[in-house]
Amino acid sequence: MSNPSVDSPMLLNRSPSAPPDVQRIHETLARHADNPSAFLALNTDTRHYSVPGVDGLIAYCPAGRRHLVQFGGVFADGSDQDRLLESFRAMATEQRRRVVAIQLLRADAERYAAHGFTVNQFGASYARSLEGLTFKGSAHMRLRNKVSRAKRAGVVVAEIGADQEMSDELEARLGAVDATWLHSKGRHVKELTFMVGERGGRAAALRRLFVALDGERKVLGYITFSPVYGERAGWLHDLSRRLPDAPPGTMETIIVAAVDRFRQEQVGYLHFGLTPFTGLADEHELPGASGVASRIVRLLAAHGKSIYPAADQLAYKQKWSPDLVQPEYVAFDGRVSARAVWSLLRLTNAA
Repeated sequence: MSNPSVDSPMLLNRSPSAPPDVQRIHETLARHADNPSAFLALNTDTRHYSVPGVDGLIAYCPAGRRHLVQFGGVFADGSDQDRLLESFRAMATEQRRRVVAIQLLRADAERYAAHGFTVNQFGASYARSLEGLTFKGSAHMRLRNKVSRAKRAGVVVAEIGADQEMSDELEARLGAVDATWLHSKGRHVKELTFMVGERGGRAAALRRLFVALDGERKVLGYITFSPVYGERAGWLHDLSRRLPDAPPGTMETIIVAAVDRFRQEQVGYLHFGLTPFTGLADEHELPGASGVASRIVRLLAAHGKSIYPAADQLAYKQKWSPDLVQPEYVAFDGRVSARAVWSLLRLTNAA
């Protein structure tokens, strides 16, 4: 990336009046990202850090007064990742902040550990290869029954921009689904942020949106899909919302319709992203992992349903028979502190 000032690092979105070049960031991710959730680096409130002469970036958000929460590793060529990481770390130190890096894959986790970070498994991500995928057979009988039930109830699926154009009326109906969904979760529940996508925002044009409609064209629910780069390229099942009274099988019907279209396009993978607090195993931990962080994560796995419904999310993803499960990690610059954990939870609206 270029910068008018070649002597100092660059913040791509340093002010609301100077929005980032979304296409340029997207192209950088396409060149270097191998994380299935990398596209979330384009979320509206996420900032981007780079240095002159390095084709790459680091995505992050400030958390409280003392931390920068970084997302998804260093998106750069392998030969440049160490330099970019250390420059970002130095910038954080100048601001009297410490770095917490979230959603790191194994190779990222090992790199951060080599730089002195304390690294712990945080959960796992799930994906399904679309080559040869079929929903026939006894393994998917319940799934087929739910989809059939939804279709009998009049549920149809449309991809916005392909089967139906966006309109002010449709946008209003989608917004109503968002509001109803959040209200149905209870007055104390807030939407998770940072590690989940968004329906609108600056990168909306790069996502795909599939909606479920009834016979009167009422929006029953929707799912957004974001591009996945790298070795297992495809689409990420990202944000999903539905009305509480939508027919059973509504969301499954959306996914089946999306999978049919993706397969026609010869897409390789459907990714379901990270589910925190799942897939935890001792063999996934790196040497030097924090016992404190491990106990917190496992405690949340066992009793943290009010923070994140991990068991429900895992069950939803497993019905699609994922054949790729990857551990994901969180890295703390130096020792793990309760303040760092709290900053992470606050940023994701989990506390």
